[in-house]
Amino acid sequence: MITIYSSKLIIKIAKVQVTNMINQSEINKLRQASVSVGQHMINGEKVDSIDGAKMDVISPIDGRFLTEIAAGRSGDVDKAVRAARIAFEDGRWSGLAPAVRGKVLQRIADKIVKEAHWLAVLGVRDNGTEISMAIKAEPLSAAGTFRYYGELCDKQYGEIAPTAVGTLGLVHHTPVGVVGVIVPWNFPLMISAWKIAAALATGNTIVLKPAELASLSILRLVEICHEAGLPDGVLNVVTGTGLDVGAPLGQHMDVDVLAFTGSGTVGRQLMMYAAQSNLKRVYLELGGKSASVVFADADNLDLIAKVVAGAIFRNSGQVCVASSRLLVENSIHKDFVEKIVNIADEMKLGDPLDLSTNAGAIASQTQMNNILQNCDQAAADGAELKLGGAQRAVETGGFYIGPTVFDNAPQDSSLVQEEIFGPVLAVQPFDTEEEAVKLSNGTDYGLAAGVFTQNINRAHRMVERLRAGVVHVNTYGGADVTVPLGGVGQSGNGHDKSPHALNKFQNLKTAWIQL
Repeated sequence: MITIYSSKLIIKIAKVQVTNMINQSEINKLRQASVSVGQHMINGEKVDSIDGAKMDVISPIDGRFLTEIAAGRSGDVDKAVRAARIAFEDGRWSGLAPAVRGKVLQRIADKIVKEAHWLAVLGVRDNGTEISMAIKAEPLSAAGTFRYYGELCDKQYGEIAPTAVGTLGLVHHTPVGVVGVIVPWNFPLMISAWKIAAALATGNTIVLKPAELASLSILRLVEICHEAGLPDGVLNVVTGTGLDVGAPLGQHMDVDVLAFTGSGTVGRQLMMYAAQSNLKRVYLELGGKSASVVFADADNLDLIAKVVAGAIFRNSGQVCVASSRLLVENSIHKDFVEKIVNIADEMKLGDPLDLSTNAGAIASQTQMNNILQNCDQAAADGAELKLGGAQRAVETGGFYIGPTVFDNAPQDSSLVQEEIFGPVLAVQPFDTEEEAVKLSNGTDYGLAAGVFTQNINRAHRMVERLRAGVVHVNTYGGADVTVPLGGVGQSGNGHDKSPHALNKFQNLKTAWIQL
């Protein structure tokens, strides 16, 4: 089984314990629990939008109304940024000793673990991720991230420059100030934790905008942060649409850094906002069109087929690093595709709150329709449909598409070149290592890649030559918080996770001293 983003041993143990404890009976009870109307959290208080506007939350599980959340406007963003600025300038967080900040982050981790079941079920009701994956990839991963950065708080040192005799050059790492964070709907807790835990560890204050399709678990996370001792105003959240909340946050003159995960289209818009406002630094973790390259000499093709299938079909393909392309050496192409199709066909699709479900719901009807349109276009472009490509479980009222496999996909087709963000795999055969590299690097993206081979020399060559921020060798998707995640090209800039992520939320300050 591929491990989904974990942290230290204590969290790994907690994951095993919590996962083993959860059962279908408990899930069924939690899914019936009422969900409160979601409000903004500004300066430690739950508040409605300035104009009282709300928006419906529709569950992708069955298409039914779940609750409402506040529909923020620019005035709400102004209020949140002002609270964050005051909290930063008065030093209620940045002025604390790093070790003290670290203890707060570790208390947050402990509280997340205690509420892991509720957070997981709440998140699934909101975005449709299968529960067996969500419990590990969402609350437990988030807990591991908070614990990691909590432990890292007092482990960062400044520098003494090699100056001439009679001078002293000191390099300080200082917090940037107010950080704007915008996160997507596919893994809201995990991705939020990557950004806010690192920003908090370095002494910053935050205004967080969740995706309107997945705000509920984040709202509870922010409450947990305050319950654990995070001072008022340090972490603020404003819910709403990208146009009404995301744009004002990107344009705000008092936001120092913006950290975003989402689509390239929105990422470009945020960079424009930065240029038009205060030239805030913008860090973008964008989409991908990642390829797994399977050579004929790879060991245990049956196991590799399961790994490759999981790399695209988990969370119904709604994963930024999803391996949505499969390059297979020609000599094993036909047989390997058959293995993938058989595995995909046997996956249980349906209710994501059923522990036996392998493929959950698509996050929204709009997203489902976009995926289906892409499938139609793939067939029109000449790709051979081997499995899927249609809506499933229509009777539920929810949004479901079965695992979909297209073979012999043309390199210039939209299926190969564009991120679909759904359970759709594009297969291409190749003959030589050189061809595999060319095909893999033949998109504008560069987020992740996979290589499957027993030839150690080839593995190293492929790692060096593949244009990707993460290259998996004989595995896929198991990188934890100790290593950076980020891409090149149209996959963005900057990195989440690891100590490297701290750099996004710090300024360098030089003290030049004449002795």
